[in-house]
Amino acid sequence: MRHFIGHLSLIHGWLPTAVQTITAVVLGCAINWRSRRWRRLWLPVSMAGGVALAAWAHWYIDGLGVAGDPAPPVLWVWIAAIGLAVGGLALGWRSTRWWRRGLAVLAVPLCVLSAALAVNLWVGYFPTAHTAWNQLTAGPLPDQIDRATVTMMQLEGVRPAKGVVVPVAIPDNASGFHHRRELVYLPPAWFDSNPAPRLPTVMMIGSALNTPADWLRAGHAIHIVDDFAAVHGGNAPVLVFVDATGAFDNDTECVNGSRGNAADHLTKDVVPYLISNFRVSADRANWGILGWSMGGTCAVDLTVMHPDMFSAFVDIAGDIAPNVGDKTQTIGTLFGGNADAYAAFDPGAVITSHGHYSAVTGWFDIPGNPQPQHRSLTEAGMDVATDGVHDPAANPEGQDLAANTLCGLGSAHGIRCTVVTQPGRHDWPFAAQAFGAALPWLAGRLGTPGVPRVPLPGLTPQAASPPGPSVAMPSVQAAGK
Repeated sequence: MRHFIGHLSLIHGWLPTAVQTITAVVLGCAINWRSRRWRRLWLPVSMAGGVALAAWAHWYIDGLGVAGDPAPPVLWVWIAAIGLAVGGLALGWRSTRWWRRGLAVLAVPLCVLSAALAVNLWVGYFPTAHTAWNQLTAGPLPDQIDRATVTMMQLEGVRPAKGVVVPVAIPDNASGFHHRRELVYLPPAWFDSNPAPRLPTVMMIGSALNTPADWLRAGHAIHIVDDFAAVHGGNAPVLVFVDATGAFDNDTECVNGSRGNAADHLTKDVVPYLISNFRVSADRANWGILGWSMGGTCAVDLTVMHPDMFSAFVDIAGDIAPNVGDKTQTIGTLFGGNADAYAAFDPGAVITSHGHYSAVTGWFDIPGNPQPQHRSLTEAGMDVATDGVHDPAANPEGQDLAANTLCGLGSAHGIRCTVVTQPGRHDWPFAAQAFGAALPWLAGRLGTPGVPRVPLPGLTPQAASPPGPSVAMPSVQAAGK
């Protein structure tokens, strides 16, 4: 029974609908018509309070400036229901019977739960009840061990069957960016020698509303990379799950600005720390960035700004540029009104001013219906088929247009890239699916030992990489299945 409850879906299936249906019935019975005075005075007051609460929540969420699908209308309905339930409890307590008082008390937490489920259906943050419980209770991460145990295993020559996750406190000496505890995934191959082999590294960046552990819990990254390592003799890149925001609701877009020097933290704190503390490769050919939503924007931005540090990126449903609203709002919020500072972190402007790139590759992944067309660039410089079709249902904020635009611009400046479309929507399950699809290419591209180099979808092996081991890559259509 415990296993069954833990694996109940909080995104699909019957549970969210059942909870919200029960809540509607309880709230209806708690409110009811009651007396004439209640109907003419206190019920309208309670309803007005609910509408005011929903309007405030809408304003607050807009003020956070987080990218992604617009919130579903049902969310505002449930937030308004919270205000109605609280009003009914407070204003109708003295004039109603005991059993209705009990229902009024019960209606408040049920409305809060229903609103939380609506938020979760929107962003896919908690895929299952088990995930939610571990996150809310700060339960241990899969495969988590401490640094002392890692050192002991390495000294004793113990190779784990699966990779391990190590919490780390990375100093912020170079950036001054206040951040939370970050996490490092070490594959079994990292324990093959002492000192450790010079493995490649992928920086993992999450969405605007995040904790560093989200990729492991909501994004299932640990299971995806462990499964990948298992079929490659324990080989996989080292993954570092970074804190690009410093707080759950502090959307920095990975820039240096009024919300902190996030870019400096990722490039000047994290990268040197991984090289010196876990002996990963310092060669830019062995470093990549993978991000989802805000993190996708960061992945492109940081790579094109620092091609001397990173050679490959995966942008999962990112925006065309740093985004916490429209361009004017973004410049004001993130850069204190400094348009030049914004331009320094605008990927399009950076690519254009940089000129030709050498040995930089990228994978853009967007939700929607898979198409046989794609945009990519061969090493010979040939621009092949482009669909250029905007799917507003799957990408209401234009992430598909952003991907095609940036890949087209990058292609014109020497960045080999492709745009992959997979079924899904702007949520964590899509991010997990995209990570799993891109990992074989990214690991091979970064030179992971024992992992063959494969071409980007739509490119021939000869065009995608220098001579060396390669395997066939499914088409864009096949990759979306």
